[in-house]
Amino acid sequence: MNNNAAIWFVDRHVDEGRSDKVAFREASGLRREQTYGQLAVRTGLVASAFLNAGISREDRVACLILDQIEYPEVFWGGLKAGVIPIPLNTLLSTDVYAAILKDSRATCLVVSAELLDTVLPATEGNIFLKQIVVIGGEAPQGTLTYDAFLDGAEQMVPVEVSSDECAFWLYSSGSTGLPKGVRHVHGSLQFTAETYGAQVLGIREDDVLFSVAKIFFAYGLGNAMTFPMSVGATTILFGGRPTPDSAVSIIAEEKPTIFCGVPTLFAATLAYLETRDVPASNMRVCISAGEALPEEIGKNWRATWGVDILDGVGSTELLHIFLSNMPGDIVYGTSGRAVPGYQLRCVDEDGVNVAVGDVGELLVRGSSAADGYWNQRDKSRQTFEGEWTRTGDKYESIPDGRFVYCGRTDDMFKVSGIWVSPFEVEQAIIAHPAVLEAAVIAAEDENGLEKPKAFVVLKADQDAEAVRAGLKEFIKDKIGKWKYPRWIEIVEDLPKTATGKIQRFKLRTQS
Repeated sequence: MNNNAAIWFVDRHVDEGRSDKVAFREASGLRREQTYGQLAVRTGLVASAFLNAGISREDRVACLILDQIEYPEVFWGGLKAGVIPIPLNTLLSTDVYAAILKDSRATCLVVSAELLDTVLPATEGNIFLKQIVVIGGEAPQGTLTYDAFLDGAEQMVPVEVSSDECAFWLYSSGSTGLPKGVRHVHGSLQFTAETYGAQVLGIREDDVLFSVAKIFFAYGLGNAMTFPMSVGATTILFGGRPTPDSAVSIIAEEKPTIFCGVPTLFAATLAYLETRDVPASNMRVCISAGEALPEEIGKNWRATWGVDILDGVGSTELLHIFLSNMPGDIVYGTSGRAVPGYQLRCVDEDGVNVAVGDVGELLVRGSSAADGYWNQRDKSRQTFEGEWTRTGDKYESIPDGRFVYCGRTDDMFKVSGIWVSPFEVEQAIIAHPAVLEAAVIAAEDENGLEKPKAFVVLKADQDAEAVRAGLKEFIKDKIGKWKYPRWIEIVEDLPKTATGKIQRFKLRTQS
């Protein structure tokens, strides 16, 4: 039996009569569309083109591509050929691209023309690259246009693979260092579709999905391709920068039924809409991941749009969400319960399960776990413990089976001998009507004792000194006197990864 994931996600839809169903539609520019039938043909040609170019089975193909029609062609075409596509973050620096290209030993780079100036210097001196393919625009000397790359290609059937065979890599966000190559197998894609996609999201063929999280992000790959393609639904692609303005416009114009965001975008969009009319929408469900969703944002979003946000937790190592709130069973301020198909437990520093109500590191077991990190054996052994994967997140399990996020393991700290969750303090700060975002870290007082320090981003046209004057008392009333931040620094923005995660380690280095 051929377990190539491209058969189930692409070719199956032709056999089941969905050849004319729109799979992808671009939200800007020429508003190009592609049907499932067209995608099946194009992926067959891309697979053939890889082999014609001497890109052999198990070779790596770096994909530095904006969210556009060609992305699914390259990704699924790669799987059909047995080569390993590697979606790359489109917002990195030249030096980081050089490091990733060298680390992965990619033999081919497929890049959107808009990103060529940044990545091309990173290819200098690279002894592994055989081919650079440019999507859109002209191809500089030594590169090839996408159309020229496809010249002479003929249809080919997907190569036969095992479900346990490596299908693609993702590079971790690298929030505390250089990104790590995370290897995923063919079977993991369908597993996430049949667990979170089917049993939590309830994805349907008539759904239209829009994700502000990009395809290079594990969360975005699932949103934009895995879940809609599992049922023959339609995805709206947007290659531009996700802003409140662009998100609201696409929701209004494209009428997605499912909207996939991240906490920072949800918060910024709510602030944007405070002085504007809320457009009509067809949204039946919204989802959030990347970081825990503050309770206030979830409640305000529901009040504004009339639709809930399913806050969930996933990781690059697990491919998508494994812990989530469920439709009709949402408790804002919690991360919900285990997604069907996954098991969770919290452990102490010795790996012993902690009691309900205590805080421990969250471990997860499920069939979408990665096959390990590329060339990082020690880190693989630290993260992947048999069937269990360490998340690096601290959680409290509560009696009803839900889990409450407390912070990253290296972000937690003690005040007067008691653990403090930075996220709990941040939620209290964000509840203030003048606050847009907040991040809390540990800082030492004059006695060398750790106390909370807050970095706060205000909404537009707020009086910083007036807010600062009343914020400490506001927080004390919310969470208690001993947890309030002793120092409050008003800042214009917070350091984040390209996937929206706050980089608290950078705040710690400047304190």
